[in-house]
Amino acid sequence: MIKFSVIKQRSLWWGISAIAIIASIAAMVISFTMLNAPIRPGLDFVGGTRLQIERDCSITENCDRPINIAEVRSVVEAQGVGNSTIQLLGNNKNILSVRTKNLDVDERTSLQKGISEAIGVFDSQTIQIDSVGPTIGKELFVSGMLALIVAFFGIIVYLSVRFQFDYALFAIVALFHDVVITAGVFAILGLVAQVEVDSLFLVALLTIIGFSVNDTVVIYDRIRETIANSEASNSNLTINEIVDNAVNQTLGRSINTSITTLLPLIGIFLFGGETLKFFALALIIGFTLGAYSSIFIASTLLALWRNSKQGEIKNLVVDNE
Repeated sequence: MIKFSVIKQRSLWWGISAIAIIASIAAMVISFTMLNAPIRPGLDFVGGTRLQIERDCSITENCDRPINIAEVRSVVEAQGVGNSTIQLLGNNKNILSVRTKNLDVDERTSLQKGISEAIGVFDSQTIQIDSVGPTIGKELFVSGMLALIVAFFGIIVYLSVRFQFDYALFAIVALFHDVVITAGVFAILGLVAQVEVDSLFLVALLTIIGFSVNDTVVIYDRIRETIANSEASNSNLTINEIVDNAVNQTLGRSINTSITTLLPLIGIFLFGGETLKFFALALIIGFTLGAYSSIFIASTLLALWRNSKQGEIKNLVVDNE
């Protein structure tokens, strides 16, 4: 039976991850310089009013030409809210989303009327208006970040108690890897496609953390069992061999779990509508990274650390002799 050696190619795995992390951090820095935020924030976090309307294509010639964002921008600037975010949504790009500062009822009505006159009649039954105050937006952001910090701390404590501290340390490194790259992808999407993140994105990050640490625990559990069996049978397996064996024994389970989890998420991304589309995308990216980091990052870093500690012990014994 051919065994896959994760240790032999660990420099490759680390190189791929390092490039992805550096690119993600660079994207977030660029986003921060342009938007004053590492990722383009949505209405939930910065507050304001979001008007989402869809053209009524049942009216003759109403949808013959695509919505011109420049025309919408002109109307928005004429209404005194020129710093608004404008997006086209839907497969046919007939759904218009405009995010502005907080508007009262009269201002919203005036804006909607001006846009309708410029680019066509909108279906009144599809109008969605959301408003969030800046104070509530700040509270949502602080609460979400606090939840992430508590989750990281809880995982460190749990893994330190169940395994050892070095297991917990490298599991957190893997989680950091997953969260940073996922955030980096959305920073890039925010820059090139004006994709915004909302409170669902924080929910997605928390879900990614739970999925990733579960995968890591399975591999760590097998590593610990293999170490115990090796010591009991005096087989003297090296930590590299133990990690390779553990990864091979759990690889099928990790792949099957990831695929069965990703398939419904891909369905949600493709057919779940605009509200859940980017939530599903964040989970797809995060779950894929979680499986990758558990197999290629957390396990190989643990092997490197244990090898270095064994080397220190051998050197100490030689010096004492």
